[in-house]
Amino acid sequence: MTTPTATRPPGRVLPGPVVAPLERLRAGRHYDANVYSTVDVHWTLYDRVLRVTPATVDDPDRDRFLLSKGHAVAGYYAVLAAKGFIPADWLDDEGGPDSRLGGHPDRTLVPGVEIGSGSLGHGLGLGVGTALGLRAQGRTTPRVYVLLGDAELDEGSNHEAIAYAGATGLAGLTAIVLDNASASHGWPGGVASRFAVNGWTAATVDGHDHDALYAALTGHDGHRPHAVVAVDTPAHPADRPDGSTAGDVTTPGSRP
Repeated sequence: MTTPTATRPPGRVLPGPVVAPLERLRAGRHYDANVYSTVDVHWTLYDRVLRVTPATVDDPDRDRFLLSKGHAVAGYYAVLAAKGFIPADWLDDEGGPDSRLGGHPDRTLVPGVEIGSGSLGHGLGLGVGTALGLRAQGRTTPRVYVLLGDAELDEGSNHEAIAYAGATGLAGLTAIVLDNASASHGWPGGVASRFAVNGWTAATVDGHDHDALYAALTGHDGHRPHAVVAVDTPAHPADRPDGSTAGDVTTPGSRP
């Protein structure tokens, strides 16, 4: 399908339905690269992949999306608003004392949100538990998707989750790694190899190419957990105030 687009200065193209909600959230503030780098993944998931709608957020057979990279939540909120999960006027008070929309998503306050995030490194383990729970209930249709940053893979909890999911053949789990070269260590052969060595299927694609993302996200073999590495390429330095091509630009006290 063709997705309408609009241009965000200084030149990055975002999905058209997301532009107004994101600008409403931004309200003149500067957003770091960690927000813009995730928007295309969020949009592709909610527009073309996830089997969940505002009417089915409590359906036990829905797909689940878990945002582990919670500090990049603005793009998530914008997509949820564009897709009708939350009212657009909630965006005007993001971070306010009475707002449901905090600096990290809260599953008790925001319809469609599956987990509350915070300290990095926990989302994939929660995704493993969710996939295990669905399998134990005999629910083979729902799929669990977890979005995390490449720097989160420095956390030992993710190494354990990757190994366990591979060993137990959690076929209903997809990990999406937003790779903007902000990890401290890295892996021989790239991020995808970290999953493949533990028995996952894995694909690496341009994190801003919707068709490539769709093909990768739906390309699991149905027998093993699947990883999609969405690369935030150096071709997008416009997201960074200093024009650099390094990883996330972060505000004081934040992490990639």
